[in-house]
Amino acid sequence: MKVRYRVLAGLFLLSTITYLDRVCMNVVSKYVKSDLNLDNQQFGWILGAFSLAYALFEIPTGSLGDRIGPRRVLTRVVLWWSGFTMLTGTAFSFLYLLVVRFLFGAGEAGAYPNSSIVIARWFPAVEVGRAQSVIWAAGRLGGALTPLLVIPLVHWAGWRWAFVLLGILGVLWALGWYLSFRDEPAAQPGISLEEVREIERGRKIKSSDHLIPWKTIISNPDLWALMLMCHLFFYGSYFFTNWSSVYFQEGRGMTEDQTKNFISLSYFLGAIGCLVGGILSDALTKRYGLKIGRRAVGVGGLGLSSLFFLLAGLTTDNQLAGYFLATCVLMKDLALPVAFAVCVDIGQRNAGSVTGAMNFAGQLGGFFITILFGIIVENTHNFNYPLFMIAGCLLVSALLWLRIDPTKPVTIKQ
Repeated sequence: MKVRYRVLAGLFLLSTITYLDRVCMNVVSKYVKSDLNLDNQQFGWILGAFSLAYALFEIPTGSLGDRIGPRRVLTRVVLWWSGFTMLTGTAFSFLYLLVVRFLFGAGEAGAYPNSSIVIARWFPAVEVGRAQSVIWAAGRLGGALTPLLVIPLVHWAGWRWAFVLLGILGVLWALGWYLSFRDEPAAQPGISLEEVREIERGRKIKSSDHLIPWKTIISNPDLWALMLMCHLFFYGSYFFTNWSSVYFQEGRGMTEDQTKNFISLSYFLGAIGCLVGGILSDALTKRYGLKIGRRAVGVGGLGLSSLFFLLAGLTTDNQLAGYFLATCVLMKDLALPVAFAVCVDIGQRNAGSVTGAMNFAGQLGGFFITILFGIIVENTHNFNYPLFMIAGCLLVSALLWLRIDPTKPVTIKQ
């Protein structure tokens, strides 16, 4: 096996653990709300604290990875968030949990931008879409595994121990990563000179590249379109990350087992969507060019997801709504690795900064939908109104792909 594929395997594990930790709060929501006496509006602020912190620290952590390398930054990121994952299990009040989840989000920020830096440095340009699809499929696999692993664990040891054990898993990954990974392929022990040359000939960055000033990055209209697209995209993503368990159980009256099955199905289909989206985008790029290869998957995936969100909100059949929502994840996640591939396309050696900017906007979308869902449901007692809003956001997000041009790199203005 080529060394870069072993590096990708490490990122696969990282993404899996990320979503195990992230989705756990959704899965155990009824236990946390009951123990701490929280209503949906309060719980929305608990969930939103993570998204807000994640957004605020996304750009600085991505930029830090561009400057000092993803080896040290990813090690710090995972150790930090794993510590606060464990502390989540010690929560005794609304305010305490709010602070812990905010600090958890601050720690996890930068995980995916720094993963993009690794891909930019370690993979030829023709493999970027596929590498991103593997990482995001791993995240969806983590989401699919979470209810299957965590719910039995909660019944055995309680929801608090679930967070402790997940935190320990992250610490083990961080130690393994720091000891085994190097920022540049040429510095990696055991890699062949042939593979180093293959990577360096095919990648879009050069060792002499320098950081691009933020003035240049924020004046790029394609980056702004990418950021707005991701902002609206994440309205759909964070419904599944934070509120799907509450929606199925309180909004649709499903049992815990039914909820577990639909959440797992959603993330399993999302993993397929990520893999297919990245491979399809690379294939279309090879045949029709980068612009069509990226745009076609983005428009198609998010447009279809918008339709299925609308259908889920309209149907009165609970089982059909569950299948419609699972299909939403399949469709929208076609576009997920493509969005991060575009960050590498236009960011090149500054992929961490560009990915951080896009994900910053996305996490703000995650924060807004997390808060809005709780407020809307608490005040209207209608769990489908937020789905109609999300459908509209995803439709606009799909259309924004027509404005994104992955062939125009972010360059320094003289």
